[in-house]
Amino acid sequence: MPTRIPEPWLSFLRDVGRALGRSVEVHCLGGFVLTVLWGLPRPTGDVDFIEIEPSDASRELLEMAGEGSELAKRHNLRFHRVTVAEHPEGYASRLVDLMPSGRLHLRALEAHDLVLAKLARNSPRDRADVEFLVRRGALDRQCLQDRFDKELRPYLLNADRAAATLELWIEEYFGSG
Repeated sequence: MPTRIPEPWLSFLRDVGRALGRSVEVHCLGGFVLTVLWGLPRPTGDVDFIEIEPSDASRELLEMAGEGSELAKRHNLRFHRVTVAEHPEGYASRLVDLMPSGRLHLRALEAHDLVLAKLARNSPRDRADVEFLVRRGALDRQCLQDRFDKELRPYLLNADRAAATLELWIEEYFGSG
C-alpha cells in the first residue's frame, strides 16, 4: 500500500530529515501510524516511537523535534519516545515503510503488532483504535491470537491479564465465531 503522509506531518518530517546530521531509522506506532496507514480521523500531535537506529540518535531526535523543541513549536507536532511498550518479539521483520528516503527513515508497526502493543494500556482510545482497525479489515483474529501466543505472551510479566484483554477485544470487535 503506497503511503501518503498528509500535511502538516509531511512538512514537519521533511524539516526533521533536513536537520538530522545522519541517517536515522525510527520504529513508529500509535495514532500517527493509524492516521497515515489506515486513515484514522482522530488528530494526534505525536509521532510515537519505540526504537531508533542507531540507538544513540534518540537524544538528537528528541532535542531537535521532541516536546519543547523549536521544530515542535513551529509545526505544533513532536516526536515522543514510548518508554513502556510491550510489542511482539518479531515485529521488526514486519515493519512497514512510511518514509524510506532521505535521512529520516520512518517505519511503522504492522496492524496486528500495533494492536498487541496496546494491550497493556487498554485505554478507551486503544479500544477505539482496535475497533477502527477491525472495521477497516486490517486485522485477522487468528493472526492476532497466534502472534500474541508465540511472540508476546512468553515475555509478559502479567500474561494472564493481557490474554484476558485480548480475549475481550476479540469477542467485542470480531464477534463469536
